[in-house]
Amino acid sequence: MKKALNRLDSIHQKLVNIVSSLDPKIYSQRPAEGEWSVGEIVHHLCLVEGRVIKELEGAIAQQPRRVSFLRRLIPTSIVSLRFKRVQAPKAVKPLDAPERELALENFDRARNNLKTLCATHGEERFRNLVFKHPFLGEIDGVATVSFVGYHEQRHYKQIRDVLRTLANGSVKTN
Repeated sequence: MKKALNRLDSIHQKLVNIVSSLDPKIYSQRPAEGEWSVGEIVHHLCLVEGRVIKELEGAIAQQPRRVSFLRRLIPTSIVSLRFKRVQAPKAVKPLDAPERELALENFDRARNNLKTLCATHGEERFRNLVFKHPFLGEIDGVATVSFVGYHEQRHYKQIRDVLRTLANGSVKTN
């Protein structure tokens, strides 16, 4: 779990650094119709992390249970690959994204809450809980923390793409 937490810190810092220096207009500008702005991406990340925390807390309240051996082999790193566009579940679609400062405060708070939850319950307990991911299926708590980092990495790449598109003044067609 230590490796997953280190990845969380690393990608979170990179993302916050790039977003915190953006002009508010760029932060909220969509690169094309139907695509998310940087602000919407950050809001989505916060919503996902909040939902993950809530689900993990619920799983911790249950009796310990392990995912099957085969389920433990699912590489959460596939989430960071952007070869396929994935529709976000309705509950984590970024409607009404807050302004940058508030969004970053919310994002930092969610990250601190996740890290506190990990520190409070530890790796062994996280290995003995089941999280139901909408695309990956049942994964354990450590894999869930790993997923959060890879999910953030995926959207960090998306933010960089959005910023390149806006800087070039071009519109993506796919």
